[in-house]
Amino acid sequence: MKIVKNSGEIVDFDSDKLKASLLKSGASLVAVEDILNKIKQELFEGVSTKHIYKRAFLLLKKEAHSHAARYNLRAAILALGPAGFFFEKYIARLFDAENFTTSNNLTLQGKCVSHEIDVVVKKNNEIGMIECKFHSSKEAACDVKIPLYVFSRFNDLKDRNQPIFSNKDSISKCWIATNNRFTGDAISFAKCSGINLLSWDYPKNNSLKTKNDIDCLYPVTCLTTLSIAEKGRLLVLDVILAKELMNNTEALEKISLSSKRIINVLKEVRELCRCA
Repeated sequence: MKIVKNSGEIVDFDSDKLKASLLKSGASLVAVEDILNKIKQELFEGVSTKHIYKRAFLLLKKEAHSHAARYNLRAAILALGPAGFFFEKYIARLFDAENFTTSNNLTLQGKCVSHEIDVVVKKNNEIGMIECKFHSSKEAACDVKIPLYVFSRFNDLKDRNQPIFSNKDSISKCWIATNNRFTGDAISFAKCSGINLLSWDYPKNNSLKTKNDIDCLYPVTCLTTLSIAEKGRLLVLDVILAKELMNNTEALEKISLSSKRIINVLKEVRELCRCA
């Protein structure tokens, strides 16, 4: 059976890949097999991956809202756009969870020019800058021009005293974070230049896709019991992660949810964030 990816590429339907993503949602093997059988029965030549995803999402949602929320992770990160401001905050939260001290949106003076830095992080007396590259399309990728550009900014800033966490801080590390992927050349240049990369699927065991498995760092946009507008209002209130709602009914009250809906949202949050 041939299916069509978002990019327009035609590929064979991979039931094992779909099964793996469904199991990662937390659904039981029995539930996953049932969903997979239903989707297989509905497949037709040339069906889009977007259609398959939507069908799987709806079937998971009937099983449990939290399963659908986990399955929805990549789309939820995409929903932190379109400008990428909330994606930068999300990246900072990921580093917070790894015991970094973080700061967002700083303007620092380099040797030649000043630079706006998305996120600055500190751990073990080492300070790093993070350049965030947000893409509004799943098919977009960061090519080698991105690390080339960021590396030049890093070189202009490093080893200079900066007023970041104190008045005598200096940047010695550099990260680039994106919600999509890096090309092979981008990864090769970054490795050669000592730049750290973070993307949807890179590094393999410490990517955006896998970091959530440890500390349940799901963005609030994952939640299926909230509307798009309600999620947006929570982001404006600086509620970036779903688990930040665990003991925070006040935020849900501020976006005018009824008592009944607050109960439903908190139920989904607890199920989604069991590892927290």
